[in-house]
Amino acid sequence: MKYSQLMTQTLREVPSDAEAISHRWALRAGLIRPLAAGIFSFLPLGLRVKQKIENILREEMAQANSHEISMPVVQPAEIWQETGRWNEIGNEMMRMKDRGDRDMCLAMTHEEAVTDLARHLIQSYRQLPLSVYQIQTKFRDEPRSRAGLIRVREFTMKDGYSFHVDQESLDEYYPKMYEAYERAFKRTGLGGSTIAVESDTGMMGGTEAHEFMYLNDGGEDTLLICEKCDYRANRQVATYTRETIGAEDAKPIEEVATPNCKTIEEVAAFLNVPATQTAKAVFFVGLTGGEEKFIFAVVRGDHELNETKLGNAVNAQELRPATDDEIRAAGAEPGYASPIGVQNATIIIDNAIAQGTNFVSGANKEGYHNLNVNTGRDFEADIITDLVAVAEGMPCPNCATNLGSTRGIEVGNIFKLGTNYSKGMNATVLDENGKAQLMIMGSYGIGVGRLLACIIEEHHDDNGIIWPISVAPFQVEIVVLTGKKPAGELEAAEKLYEALQAAGIDVLLDERDERPGVKFNDADLIGIPIRLTVGARGLANGQIEMKLRHESDRSDVALDGAIARVQDEVAKLINGLK
Repeated sequence: MKYSQLMTQTLREVPSDAEAISHRWALRAGLIRPLAAGIFSFLPLGLRVKQKIENILREEMAQANSHEISMPVVQPAEIWQETGRWNEIGNEMMRMKDRGDRDMCLAMTHEEAVTDLARHLIQSYRQLPLSVYQIQTKFRDEPRSRAGLIRVREFTMKDGYSFHVDQESLDEYYPKMYEAYERAFKRTGLGGSTIAVESDTGMMGGTEAHEFMYLNDGGEDTLLICEKCDYRANRQVATYTRETIGAEDAKPIEEVATPNCKTIEEVAAFLNVPATQTAKAVFFVGLTGGEEKFIFAVVRGDHELNETKLGNAVNAQELRPATDDEIRAAGAEPGYASPIGVQNATIIIDNAIAQGTNFVSGANKEGYHNLNVNTGRDFEADIITDLVAVAEGMPCPNCATNLGSTRGIEVGNIFKLGTNYSKGMNATVLDENGKAQLMIMGSYGIGVGRLLACIIEEHHDDNGIIWPISVAPFQVEIVVLTGKKPAGELEAAEKLYEALQAAGIDVLLDERDERPGVKFNDADLIGIPIRLTVGARGLANGQIEMKLRHESDRSDVALDGAIARVQDEVAKLINGLK
């Protein structure tokens, strides 16, 4: 391809709304252009990278014996209603009506669509296990799209699904997809910086899930990691070794004045008690089954509440903080709240509150707290479960070593869905005894745009992108330096261009009438792995200049040996990703 024919434009200045490194370089290198919030067009260079990533994914899915299909983006409401997710999913789903007044949606994910295929096309256990995947556009109406391709509304996913006759078959296949993901991330240049962690099943449901996280200080997720036993989990689901709680005899409840003490720190200091002996109240309104419910959550004062664990415990599709008016309507007082006497609320408490005794809690009266509040005697909990947001330094749940924390960006996930979808949609097969049974399912996703962005986050310098050769838009860029008195530079460059193409090398020819500085700056921005410079001075000696994007050194190469040298460098770069 010739640069002058590309629909692209590099930018000299960083766009003001681009905070993430990958967003800045993707815009400046002319890979993408925004159309609306969280919606991007891919320009030729960006699309070539995207397609190369997709081809790697296709190869790894083939190795995992998964076969490519394509399912519609526009889907009828009926299949989502069968599983219940039509009412469970909130505003993230883009809903609409067709000309026949039928409810439709833009697919955020394709579990319902693929389960519909399976229930019509799979009849016997002899057809299982079976695995399919697609690389398809999806839409999620994110309220806060950010960081370029990392959090968008329209995106491309490689989503795969497997069907099994029993749990044992799924358990056997799951590691194969896990390994395929590890290979794919290594081949795209993220192998050393991507780890798998235990994760929340979220809206997908199921019994077990792992996220593949690209480790990055700017990541949106906090990960808890044990260096001793390799425990790894997203903070959303992380657990820890809880200390043994020695329960005291319950003491009489006592109301005490605590003027101007609303926070745990203020109350603990005023009453001269440790934060571990206080109860922290947190209020939410949860959307469950289309209805809003007031939720009164209680954790120990030295702990933070984990909203994901809370949402899962009450089966809420959405959570929002309760207003002061909503808190008072339930019979509680903001800043001085207690579960004692509240009405029309789901009371959910952490295990530490249930197991401990004699906590300091609000008195539902401004300026007052209660001493010696106890579960069971003074109030009843609707749900008792783990609500703690695990933090760095807490003991590992496996070996009690202090956990470390880091940040990460999710680039892929795998789920054991079980019968979560096949049950709602009655997707059954006949087993060896001729009896109908629900199919067991797995789900496997990779965000293509997110992966592209993370590759840029990992591979760049102060001048631009440094693409791994496996996903680079081109393997080689030829830069032509044409002097005021042409000495055959363009002709030599075009012959080299044609020879490289004939040798199977992916090459971009920059033959524009631009200053050398502009061309070199653009070459660094775009980040093609190998740069060949054709100029009059080198040609006079039968040479061209070669520079690898990830190195600062340059070398002169004989023009008649350039093809072999390029092939050798390409092979080295490819081998470096294996």
